[in-house]
Amino acid sequence: MVQDFMHKDKKDYGKENLLSIKKWMVSPQFIFDNTSVRKAAKLLMDNELQFLPIVDQKLKPTGLISPKIMMEALLDRQSEASVSNYVTQDDYSIVHIDASLMDVLSLNHRNFAVVDDDRRLIGLLTTNHILKCLHTYMKDMNQKEHSAEILNEILESAYEGVAVVDEHGIVREFNDAYSRFTGISPESAIGRHVEEVIDNTKLPDTLKTGMPERGVIQYIQGQAMIVHRIPIWKNDKVVGAIGILIFEGVTEVYRIYERLQENNRQIQSPVPQSCTTKRQEKHTMTLDQIIGDSESTSNRKRLARKVAKTDATVLITGESGTGKEMYARGIHHLSACSSGPFISVNCGAIPEHLFESELFGYEEGAFTGARKGGKPGKFELAENGTIFLDEIGEMPLMMQAKLLRVLQEKRVDRVGGAHEYEINARIIAATNRNLQKMVEAGDFREDLYYRLNIIEIPIPPLRDRTEDIPKLVSYYINSLCKRYQQPKKVMTSEALALFMKYTWPGNIRELINTLEKLIVLVDDSIIGVHHLPVDIMGKEKPEELPDNSITLIHQAKTIGDEKERELICDALRNTGGNKSKAAEQLGIHRTTLYQKIKKYQINKL
Repeated sequence: MVQDFMHKDKKDYGKENLLSIKKWMVSPQFIFDNTSVRKAAKLLMDNELQFLPIVDQKLKPTGLISPKIMMEALLDRQSEASVSNYVTQDDYSIVHIDASLMDVLSLNHRNFAVVDDDRRLIGLLTTNHILKCLHTYMKDMNQKEHSAEILNEILESAYEGVAVVDEHGIVREFNDAYSRFTGISPESAIGRHVEEVIDNTKLPDTLKTGMPERGVIQYIQGQAMIVHRIPIWKNDKVVGAIGILIFEGVTEVYRIYERLQENNRQIQSPVPQSCTTKRQEKHTMTLDQIIGDSESTSNRKRLARKVAKTDATVLITGESGTGKEMYARGIHHLSACSSGPFISVNCGAIPEHLFESELFGYEEGAFTGARKGGKPGKFELAENGTIFLDEIGEMPLMMQAKLLRVLQEKRVDRVGGAHEYEINARIIAATNRNLQKMVEAGDFREDLYYRLNIIEIPIPPLRDRTEDIPKLVSYYINSLCKRYQQPKKVMTSEALALFMKYTWPGNIRELINTLEKLIVLVDDSIIGVHHLPVDIMGKEKPEELPDNSITLIHQAKTIGDEKERELICDALRNTGGNKSKAAEQLGIHRTTLYQKIKKYQINKL
């Protein structure tokens, strides 16, 4: 039976406004009670949801469905039946928007539908959401008088088993759920080393490396369990770790199954596969695959999910290497055109004279060397799908005008063609440049800018979300070890702390490149500070070189830079400021020329 917990008198926790559900709830995904089982199952699968609330026509929640229930309905061959026949009210409560998180914790459920005064669904909460919210709350609190009370209630209200250790591996918190599973009381566990309490625990390794692990298999009392291990950082040092024992969860179970399959394949085929025999898989990217739980990353993913449901044109901005194409692919995956193709176009890599034929295609005989039968352009190839215009700021002005016409009329004509084609493709653009300043400078059309910038998703640089770095390092070290068939490697917490201090001008692309070098070149299983590149270690010069060598090298580099700047200025003068012709004269790509103009701060000549 649904426990209908509506708002009562607020408990005084000192900062009730910060603990309000209104601040922490997430936007709801829901289905109506007349939705078919098939549609509900597809929505659960596509969005990797653990449950979906069901509402009536007045948006009032009536219960929920889960993947397990949907599987039973599909096995009963009831794919077209209404979900109202399978609604459940187990492990589910209705709470008022003005309630406190602390009030919700007192309920013995894991899923919560948040309603307004008219009992209409306006938000969702789960136990995991609440744990994250309260962790963030305690982290930001200026006054600490209630933190111990809140932490105790979090641990005892969590459905999962939770153990907290300090920097020496001594158990400091051990909740009742973990106690029930292990048979060790909290009183007996607290104060002992974690290896004496939990079988096969890797929390000491987490303390050494500072790297989080999620959804990994650990055998506890002979049972294969799913665990998360999360380091606790303070002042660039690991001061503890949290171990979370997951008793159930659809996503985690699928990951276990995949790992077991992979292990089985390795046992049956111990000989490494060659590059030519590796199976090529279709590249699919979802927003959930974008690594990071920081507030800025979570906000961007939330915005991307929201705009994906519409056909609005999206402009993704951010520095090079921040993962703009990953967001574009994630939006495509959640959009109505996800079954269509995703066509990526790098506008900075297409020669100017080929732009039109690449984007719009050409008819047979349109020019010398034209392919027999003609060739469809990128817009035609993206029919019923998504076309991703990367580095849109590099597009020539002439092509900008033609692109604007396509966006307005939804029609294209091939080069040398006699008739137009209607197009039905979603457009997502991306750039690492400031288009607004380019508009002011006359390098980008104002009307095209406003046509593209319906919804902007700015991706923050890695230096502004350093809390995502441990998860990124953990993921890519494991991924790169598998790719290069290397033994598993880990990074020390001291080395990881330097990773978090470094500014990463190349963002995630630079981080992956650095890790790739370390995986290939470091023979040890542990990557320490002494293995890191000089830039990350923060050293101004290599210790093995004498001062006069550094001076000579610096002088040579300075002379080389000055000569390069002079050559670029001469080329720009000779071509009357035409950057395309200047790049051709210098024998470099136009994008490279723009980068060097920015590097040497070459203003108008």
